[in-house]
Amino acid sequence: MYKSVLKRAIDVILSFFAIVFLAVPMLLIALLIKLDSKGPVLFKQERLGLGGKVYKIYKFRSMCVGAEQMGTGVYSGDGDPRVTRMGKIMRATSIDELPQLLNILKGEMSFVGPRPPLTYHPWNIEDYTEEQLRMFEVRPGITGWAQVNGRKTVEWNNRIRLNVWYVDNCSLMLDIKILFLTFYKVLKNEDNENVGATVESQNEETAIEMSEK
Repeated sequence: MYKSVLKRAIDVILSFFAIVFLAVPMLLIALLIKLDSKGPVLFKQERLGLGGKVYKIYKFRSMCVGAEQMGTGVYSGDGDPRVTRMGKIMRATSIDELPQLLNILKGEMSFVGPRPPLTYHPWNIEDYTEEQLRMFEVRPGITGWAQVNGRKTVEWNNRIRLNVWYVDNCSLMLDIKILFLTFYKVLKNEDNENVGATVESQNEETAIEMSEK
């Protein structure tokens, strides 16, 4: 009942009021992004969502245009020159994630759920095991169980195991707990930097990560 109906109802109501309440601050952030660097305000990227369906996630742009094509490495770590001045502030406070309120309202995401992976990372959808595919049984979230249990420091096989655990144990109380832990970690800015390769491919070879964040 909670996963199928109540969770979605809560998402719609909270995301609608959050967008209304944060409309002015978000417009201000958008203006500061435009003044800080050339390029669009929003960063859009294809991710895997509910049922493995591809959708476009929204974020405030925190890197310079064409960052993924620059020959400066695929990780965005501390001191990455591709991150804009405004981007550093947004990433430290996670406010670059605010546009995902629109993804929630559209039904593509939830406040709490597995973070949506890229279409090609950590591997293509057809390379997920049957057990790993279970993480797509719920809508992806702005935050999730894996995010409050290591976030970027956790290797992807373990992240997926944490995501599947969340699918099996999803409840209102668990979601509330995850939200409170998320606020705590954001305030402390914990686990918010890539520390190295966090992917072991399905055949145990090392893989790499490329994403806006």
